[in-house]
This record gives sequence, structure tokens and C-alpha cells, in this order.
Amino acid sequence: MKTRLFLLVLALQSGWILGTAFLQERALRSGQIILLETRPVDPRDLLRGDYVVLGYKIGDVSANLFTPPVTGSRVSGQTIYVALARRGEFHEVVRASLEPLPATDGEIVVKGRNDVPRWRSSPTNSIHVVYGLERYYVREGTGNPRGKLTVQAAVPASGNAVIKQVFVDGKPYAEAMKDAAP
Repeated sequence: MKTRLFLLVLALQSGWILGTAFLQERALRSGQIILLETRPVDPRDLLRGDYVVLGYKIGDVSANLFTPPVTGSRVSGQTIYVALARRGEFHEVVRASLEPLPATDGEIVVKGRNDVPRWRSSPTNSIHVVYGLERYYVREGTGNPRGKLTVQAAVPASGNAVIKQVFVDGKPYAEAMKDAAP
């Protein structure tokens, strides 16, 4: 009995890990590719290992882009749907909603959630949205890039974007950090 229970728990854990990897790989292969502009954020956290914290221009969505208009206070963690369209080199927010959005021609809908940043003390006319793209884990000792960061993300039909590649001054992250090593 104990052996069967142990094998069942082991099978469930393995299935969860393999399922998560499968979903991530499927999103990377089948998702639409977008390029996002980042904003500088402190890239170090000694307690969690080496990763780069990424902030995005699309992270602050103007309240006037919401249909229907957003009224009252917002709950942190509330799902937000954002339609992005290519404007020049990068994709930018063109509209948003608290309800699922249909994508029109040239748009890609990304799902995020409302997050109230701790550093904002006064209310603004924008809503901060996190997309699950805010951390990019890197090889040890390479978590402090110098230069302009841009992110290439894959967006599957579910709207849950996944980082495909991070660039430093137009070069892939690993290559740029290798060139920057002393």
C-alpha cells in the first residue's frame, strides 16, 4: 500500500513537471512573436539567485484605454486583458479591458493581472499590469547587464506570454554578457 501511494505521488509530481515544461515549449513554438521595450529596474536579488528584473513600457496602462471605462478601486491580482499593436519597432498598448478581448487585425491580446506597486504613493491615471515576464533567470554572475534591454516574447492563443529571448543592445543576452566579461 505504501509503495503504491509513493509511486502515485511520484507519478503526479513527474506529470506536473512534464506538463509545465510541455506548455512552456508549446507557447514558445506556436505563439506569436512580439518585441517589447523595457524600463530600467534594479537587476539584483542576492536571496533568489541571478536573474534580471524587467519592467515594461506596457506595464503601465492608461485608464482611458479601458473599455468599458474603469471606475472605483481595483483589486490587486485582478485579470486584465491588453491588446498590443506594433508601433515602430515595439508593440504598444492600444486598448485594455477587465473582460476577455477579441483580437482585431494587427493586434495581439496578452493576459496580465493588476498589481499595485509599493513605490507608488499617490493615485495615477494608469493601472500597473504584470504579465509574468518580469523575471529573466540568467547564468550565475551575469545578472547585471549594461545597455538597453529588449525582450522578444511568444504569445500563444491563451494570452499568457513567455519570454523567448532577451537582448542587450540588440545582441542576445548570453552573447552580450560573454562579450562583457573581463
